[in-house]
Amino acid sequence: MMTRLFKILLLFFITFLSAAIAQSQDISIELGPDEIALNEAFTITIKVEGETLKSYDKFPDIEGLVKRGTSSSSSTNIFNGQVTRSQSITQTYIPEKQGIINIRPFNINVNGKVISSPGKSVKVGPAKQQNRNRRYDPFGSDPFEDFFGRRDEPEEFVDLKEDAFFALTTDKNEVYVGEGVNTTLAFYVSTENRAPLQFHDLTNQLTDILNKIRPNNVWEENFNIENISAEPVNIGGKRYSVYKIFQATFFPLGAQDIEFPSVGLEMIKYKVAKNRSFFGQNRKESFKTFYSKPKKVKVKPLPDHPLKDQVSVGNYKLSEKISSTELNTGESFQYEFRVRGIGNISGIAEPQISKEEELEVYSPNITENITRGGVSVTGSKAFNYYVIPKEPGEYDLSDYFQFIFFNTATDKYDTLKSRYNLNIKGESMANVNIEQASSDGLFYDRIGEVSNDLQSLKATDVWKWVFNIFLIVAFSVSLFFLLKKS
Repeated sequence: MMTRLFKILLLFFITFLSAAIAQSQDISIELGPDEIALNEAFTITIKVEGETLKSYDKFPDIEGLVKRGTSSSSSTNIFNGQVTRSQSITQTYIPEKQGIINIRPFNINVNGKVISSPGKSVKVGPAKQQNRNRRYDPFGSDPFEDFFGRRDEPEEFVDLKEDAFFALTTDKNEVYVGEGVNTTLAFYVSTENRAPLQFHDLTNQLTDILNKIRPNNVWEENFNIENISAEPVNIGGKRYSVYKIFQATFFPLGAQDIEFPSVGLEMIKYKVAKNRSFFGQNRKESFKTFYSKPKKVKVKPLPDHPLKDQVSVGNYKLSEKISSTELNTGESFQYEFRVRGIGNISGIAEPQISKEEELEVYSPNITENITRGGVSVTGSKAFNYYVIPKEPGEYDLSDYFQFIFFNTATDKYDTLKSRYNLNIKGESMANVNIEQASSDGLFYDRIGEVSNDLQSLKATDVWKWVFNIFLIVAFSVSLFFLLKKS
């Protein structure tokens, strides 16, 4: 009987726990539209809600589509002190030609779980505007791998001069404290290059490189590059394929300049056979280290301002919502103050709130959304307030809610203010508070009528034991009849 009871309770616990976990965690794969133009992108997105995106397999290779980089985004919600997060990673594909592209069903292992997608058919139509000639990509889906195929065992190998370089680049040479500087580490290969090159041991090399170049006293937003693929660029009129191995935006927290030292990336470089035969080896492996140039980004202090050490920095705008602007004293309303734009979204401070007696403002619930793409970190941070007006009258919310920041678009301090006005009717809540305070006097009026003799608490403890025993007996009887019936 006890063994059976234990199994039933264990089954109930496992079912409850599984339902709770399933409710709090959600992983999904979203496919792009059914129809795209030849010059439009198709996307596959992994979304994770309720847990952190820790690991995932590479996105599928699709015949007729070419991978062209990834972007990531995340959001954080704080509601009544509870924090929930969601993250997504998006792979972009570019179509090679018009027609129907069949995406077969595929699986991606995300955080150790196999997530399935049924696939779909995508129709690629004509370009919506004049299409540029497709750039030549000599490396295909696997960078620097096997230009010439297998060859005969050579008697002599030739070391071809490579047309490639390794570089650390930034989108700005000068920033203010708190302003983001997007930094990219990439390997560039000319479309005219004929020296076979290949990455090797990139994970360990990148760990050592990042330990050297990551600046101190900054906030980092990492773009989380997982799949390295070629992207065509034009430098000085010459075409290159660029392979990004790291990208992040750094937001300096102090006025110290950001200095990136020269770092080296070791590549496999093959010597090719001078005279080829039908059988034998066609190339010989060697190594070459490519070095980036050192880079310095000047960090300027913010102009003088009473709040210069506290304000957020970026290019922001205000979006706001309110549940009602016409109400009575004592009635509550909800007000959302959303700051959106380009900058350190995580570092956006709470708006300054004027604490006045006529409006009772409670601490906000906070929702944060961050998108990392291109060379920018964009997003929004929303502050949702619960407010109770306590005095009748007309109120301009711009007097109560303000967000002061340094605008990087104008190089000046700016203030975001509410555009809403409240019309409050009814009686003053101060009178209600006075009446409540006066009603408390009834308690003191009864003091003379109540005995001041000490009473023992033992009787109360006895009744507590009796009540607890009754609950245990009732639960045992119910469980007995349930088991007997089953």
